[in-house]
Amino acid sequence: MKQPIKALVVALGFTFGAANAYAISMEPLDKEYTLQVLGSGGPISDDLRASSAAVIWWKGKSRFMIDAGGGAYLRFGQSGAKLEDLDFLGITHFHTDHVTDLPAILKGGFFFNREDALDISGPTAGAGFPSLTEYMDAQFNSDKGAYAYLNGLLTGEGIFPVTLIDVPYQSKNETKVYDKDGVVITAFGIPHGNVPCLAYRIETSEGVFVVSADQNGTNPGFVDFAKGADILMMPMAIAESADEEVSAFMHAKPSTVGKITAQINPKLLVVDHMMGLSLKFKAESLDIIKQYYKGEVFAARDLSSFPMNAVKDKTNEQ
Repeated sequence: MKQPIKALVVALGFTFGAANAYAISMEPLDKEYTLQVLGSGGPISDDLRASSAAVIWWKGKSRFMIDAGGGAYLRFGQSGAKLEDLDFLGITHFHTDHVTDLPAILKGGFFFNREDALDISGPTAGAGFPSLTEYMDAQFNSDKGAYAYLNGLLTGEGIFPVTLIDVPYQSKNETKVYDKDGVVITAFGIPHGNVPCLAYRIETSEGVFVVSADQNGTNPGFVDFAKGADILMMPMAIAESADEEVSAFMHAKPSTVGKITAQINPKLLVVDHMMGLSLKFKAESLDIIKQYYKGEVFAARDLSSFPMNAVKDKTNEQ
């Protein structure tokens, strides 16, 4: 009986550990230049994951963030990221699963002193969606904002200020949204149905991350934008059997993800934005992607990390 009891105690220990996750470090082991996925899920709670969000660590600090969907506030804290270290925050589009937790994260600025502005970029307005500037005004306007008490974000009074960059999502050219400390970040419009949407490219002398939000894969310009990426992150929101009229109008099927990735040819593909239904087809979808792209593919989970050193070291071994 001793062995089964011991096994049970170990199992219970893991259960208790999960229940007290605040006591367990979920920070990346390598923070020199790492993409950490905060939220790998979608807009439906059946995936049991946080919605879209990611942090890029640079020189030991959480310097850059892409999206802030539902659950990002919790995952941001669990990752060890700090708002006071954040230099840039890129919003891909204004679907709730990409932006809902933005006010909650920014509110943390009340609890530390910071004078430098946080650069935030997002798409221009279109198809019934606001521009970034319009969205931030709707949230933080002193008279009619949903969170008027956080108006200091726009004025710089009582809390750190933000600098807003509206990116023309219909432009055929990329837009530079950040250029400091050896890091250049550019944004490029991608077709997510008719929703104004952006992809982001984070480039340093150490390598290139490209983070694509939802897209249906019909803009060939994205391939040129993402060329040279060491690590590419693409959404895998739908299965190959998804309907063409709605689902494939909004999202790329696995075969499309595979074809696009094969053209870009990164050293590593990370897929995210998986909903409950797409998780059921995960193995099948990954197999389809691998029919076209012959490199390594990882399906992200919340808080999983992808250090640039890993792909660089592997390249050196070959």
